[in-house]
Amino acid sequence: MSEQEEKSIRQRKRKAYILNWFYRMLRIFPVKKGKIVFTAFEGDGGFCCNPRYIAEELLRRNIDGSKYELIWLVNNMERQFPDGIRKIRNTLLNRVYHLATAHVWIDNSRKAYGTAKRKNQLYIQTWHAALEFKPVGMFRGKLFPKIAYLVSRYDSNLADFVLSNSEWCTKRYPKMLLYKGEILKTGSPRCDIFITKRMELYRTIRERYGIPADGKIVMFAPTFRGGGQKGNRRVFCEESTLDFEMLSNTLHEKFGGRWYVFLRLHPQLAAQMEGIPLKNWSENMVDVSQADDMNEVLAATDVFITDYSSSAFDAANICIPVFLFADDLQDYVQDRGKLMWDMTKIPFAVTETNEGLKEEIGKFDKEEYEKNVKRFLKKHGVLEDGKASERVADVVEKFVANWRGDYGE
Repeated sequence: MSEQEEKSIRQRKRKAYILNWFYRMLRIFPVKKGKIVFTAFEGDGGFCCNPRYIAEELLRRNIDGSKYELIWLVNNMERQFPDGIRKIRNTLLNRVYHLATAHVWIDNSRKAYGTAKRKNQLYIQTWHAALEFKPVGMFRGKLFPKIAYLVSRYDSNLADFVLSNSEWCTKRYPKMLLYKGEILKTGSPRCDIFITKRMELYRTIRERYGIPADGKIVMFAPTFRGGGQKGNRRVFCEESTLDFEMLSNTLHEKFGGRWYVFLRLHPQLAAQMEGIPLKNWSENMVDVSQADDMNEVLAATDVFITDYSSSAFDAANICIPVFLFADDLQDYVQDRGKLMWDMTKIPFAVTETNEGLKEEIGKFDKEEYEKNVKRFLKKHGVLEDGKASERVADVVEKFVANWRGDYGE
C-alpha cells in the first residue's frame, strides 16, 4: 500500500469517527415507529431499482398512511416520486437525522463509512445487482482497494438482511459483500414487473418516447468504467465503438421491423451528465439515461446489449436476446479483476468487435437460446416469480408490528 493510500485511509477513518459521533449525538431524537428511509445509488438514483418496488408494495399496504412514513433521500430534488413518499434532499444533516430516527433502512448501495445504526432499527441491504459479471469484494483479489474493503465490511456489519435472487448469489455474497449475516432468498424486487406489468410497459414505454406501437427496441446499456466511492465513473467519455447503424440494419435483416436504439448510462454517471456525447446521433436513437428505473425500459425491450452489466441476467428472465459487446475485455479484467463467470458457460453470445456482433445476431436461434437460458437459470437456483417485493414487505411489516417502543439506543 502506497504512502498516499495510507494517508487517504487515515483521513477517511477520521471522517468516519466524526460522522459516527454525529449520529450518536442525534440519538436525543427517538426512533419513529413505521418510519422507513430509502436510498438508491448513494442518492444519485431516483425512484428506482430494488428499493422502488419494495416502496410500492409498502404503499399498497399503507392505504390511509397510518402504518408507515416513507422517506426517500435523493440528491436531485427534481426527481419525481409518487404520493405517499416524501423526498428529502440527501444532505449530510438530513441524512443523519432521518437515518437516526428511522425504524427501517432500505438501500441498494453502501452506507457511508461511520454511519451508526441503533439497536432496534432494521437495515435491509437489497444490493443493486444479483448474478453479475464484475468481480466484487474479495473476488477482486489484490485489485480490491483497502478503503473499499473497509467500507464494505463496515456496511455489511450494519446490515440485518441481504437480499438474494438465487443460490448462486447466496453462496457468493459472504465473499462478495463481506457479509456474515442472514441472506433472504426473496428474488429481485426490481424484476417483479417482468411478470406483473410487462405487457403494459411494452406499450407505455413506446408512448413515452414517441415511437410506433410496432417499433422494435434494442437497448445498449454498458456498465461504468473506473471510479468508486463517489469517484469518477466513465463510459461514453469517448465515442462509442459500437456501430449503431450496423446494429439497426442487422437487427432489421434478422428480425424485421423498424429498430430504435435506446442508450442507457450507468445511474451514477447519468446523474453527472446532461446527455450522451455521441458524434454520430441518428433519428432512431433515444437517450433513456435519465429514466429513473432501467427495468421499466428493459421490460419493453426486444433485444438487450451490454458489456458487463448484471442487467443481462435480468433480461434473461424474460428470455429476450442478449448479446455482450465486450470490446475492451482484456483491459477491463486488468482493471477490475477476473470476471465472475467463464464467458463460455453463459447463455449469451460474447463478441469484441462489430463484425462479431453482426455475425452473432445473424446466427441467433430463438428456440435454442430460450432452452439454454431456462437451463442456466434453473442450474443456478434463480427465483424470479414476481413476488420478491411482497416477501420483503412481509419482513418489514412483521418487524414494525413487533416494535417494543423504546429509543433503540
